Amino acid sequence: MRRPSRAPLSEKGATVVLATGKHIASPAREVYAQKPCSKLLKAVAFGLLVSTCLTPLPASAFELFGVRLWGSDAEETQTVPNPLPYKAELSLSSEKEDLQSRLESASLLVSEESKQPSGTDGLIARALSDRERIVASLYGAGYYGGTLTIRLGDETLEQALETGNVSSARPLPVQILVDPGPLFRFGNIEISAADAAASDTGLSENPAEWGLTPGEPALSGEILSAERAILRKLRDHGFPKARISERVIVADHKTDLLDVRLSAIAGPKARFGAVSVSGTEVTDPDFVARQAIIPVGATYSPEELEAARKRLDELGIFSSIRLVEGDIGPDGVMPITIEVTERKRHVIGAGASWSSTEGFGLEAYWRRRNLFGRGELLSIEGSVGQIGSNSVDEMEYSTRIAFEKPGAFGPLTTFTTSLGAKQEAPDAYTSRNVTLDAYLSKKYSDRLTGRVGAELFYANEEDVFGNSDYLLVGTPADAVYDSRDDKLNPSKGIYAAVFGEPAYDTLGQNAMVFLKGTFSTYVALDEAKRFILAGRVSAGSILGPDIQDIPASRRFIAGGGGSIRGYAYRNVGPRVDGEVAGGRSLLELSGEVRVKITDTIGVVGFVDAGNAYEDSFPDFADGLKIGVGAGVRYFTPIGPLRIDAGVPLDPEKDDPDFAIYVGLSQAF
Repeated sequence: MRRPSRAPLSEKGATVVLATGKHIASPAREVYAQKPCSKLLKAVAFGLLVSTCLTPLPASAFELFGVRLWGSDAEETQTVPNPLPYKAELSLSSEKEDLQSRLESASLLVSEESKQPSGTDGLIARALSDRERIVASLYGAGYYGGTLTIRLGDETLEQALETGNVSSARPLPVQILVDPGPLFRFGNIEISAADAAASDTGLSENPAEWGLTPGEPALSGEILSAERAILRKLRDHGFPKARISERVIVADHKTDLLDVRLSAIAGPKARFGAVSVSGTEVTDPDFVARQAIIPVGATYSPEELEAARKRLDELGIFSSIRLVEGDIGPDGVMPITIEVTERKRHVIGAGASWSSTEGFGLEAYWRRRNLFGRGELLSIEGSVGQIGSNSVDEMEYSTRIAFEKPGAFGPLTTFTTSLGAKQEAPDAYTSRNVTLDAYLSKKYSDRLTGRVGAELFYANEEDVFGNSDYLLVGTPADAVYDSRDDKLNPSKGIYAAVFGEPAYDTLGQNAMVFLKGTFSTYVALDEAKRFILAGRVSAGSILGPDIQDIPASRRFIAGGGGSIRGYAYRNVGPRVDGEVAGGRSLLELSGEVRVKITDTIGVVGFVDAGNAYEDSFPDFADGLKIGVGAGVRYFTPIGPLRIDAGVPLDPEKDDPDFAIYVGLSQAF
């Protein structure tokens, strides 16, 4: 689209164009075509289209309830020389609320009105930027025949550009007058393959398959999406250098139609070549290449590269990862360079939690990443729980040192070992225990992981049955399937985990088997994901001796924030003389309705139910304990801050009238 300085969007009877290049049409009908011979023309041709969909987001600090968690106040306190206050108003010639909001969001004059520009030059520069941004936004909404006038006080933008002056009124009135004109619709659409390779991939010439339908509103973003889809198909077939070789886009005012012609060229087919690594300081480059698992010699696949990038990212030792595709040689081999930037090796962190039944909890950790240059992780962790609920001697403590070695027996395996000690002190028992374990885990896919290990567990415990010592030797194993779209705030997918451990108590000479499984699922009821249903079911069983011969800390006891909200922590289960003893089986059910009211505030209603039972399989003689409640969510960049209030419908001894829970992330 040509925008003469005194007719900002178009002239009557002219044809609006979205691509620029060689002029090949008559005055009554203008067509601009792009050829691949000029990089400059390519950049100019699609600048407005790209700006429609790719608007950079400013970096910002983060505050939570008025407390700045990261970032700085530099931008807010920075002084602007010769600030020029103004008052901006954007007006449409016809009432279109969605378009009005879209244009106001695109306009810097409107959205950054509170940030005063530096003098007249700063204001003119902001207005010039607005002219491009508003035009691009109109294109994005399907309007190609409108007019735009920007007035800075009594002068138009063009007059201000010529004189360099604006009127002296302060705040300066700024008017943005937009006549969007008619809504354009897609007219004739042509998709074609420019070479035999592209044709052989089965590149469809049906525009509807690429999201371009004649008669539909001609949104410029749809054209971009179609081009991306075409190139993605060619790349998926092994053509990494595929490109749009010709783009002709014509908007005609006489018909209010937008004609589109796209032609794609596949280029040479490629195979993965040698993999090199750059940017490492401490990390062994050979380790990086091995963990990436890029299949040298195999046909090029963007999915393989994305999988490699994810595997490297999961190591947690790099702040940035780029996989650079090299030039394709005459033999079709394309080398890959992995460019990385290493993260800081030392990490210190802390966290806190609170509930009205369990008191405060504090935890802290120190970690050393990349210990020996091959992704190793050393962690030292400690926590204190039930602060304020019990005396110092009866609070909960834990400490743990852990070591993790990725790629221990191949790129998809990880070896971990840890030594931990803790004191647990719910109302039902007190346990002082030490655990030494070692695991070998394997990642079978992006969603499925498995783990098997060995465990030595010693405990001295006091409960309703008295004081006992246990020394368990076990071989735990578990598997996790996770297809959730967001682990802290899921809106779809499922989470399933199963655990099993045969163990032998060498002091009591008792064999036992611990089993537990959890399944969660999530469903969004609308495309905006503002209404979400979430459900969870957990069940467990202990096969083995009488209940008093099983460590109290390993028995099933329900209740609390991660179980049945509203009831006291680990206070639901079989009782002896009125005191909770725990059971050999467990069933828990939870359901939530999550509603996002604004971008930052949400509400939740929930029902939890469950119980623990004396036998290895639930007999339901005592029914299910039910808790109901509601909560508020404050959505932050690092996950939703959760505040829940639960009420027990069938409280027993030590259960509160209600309980409040605070944490980060959804309840499940």
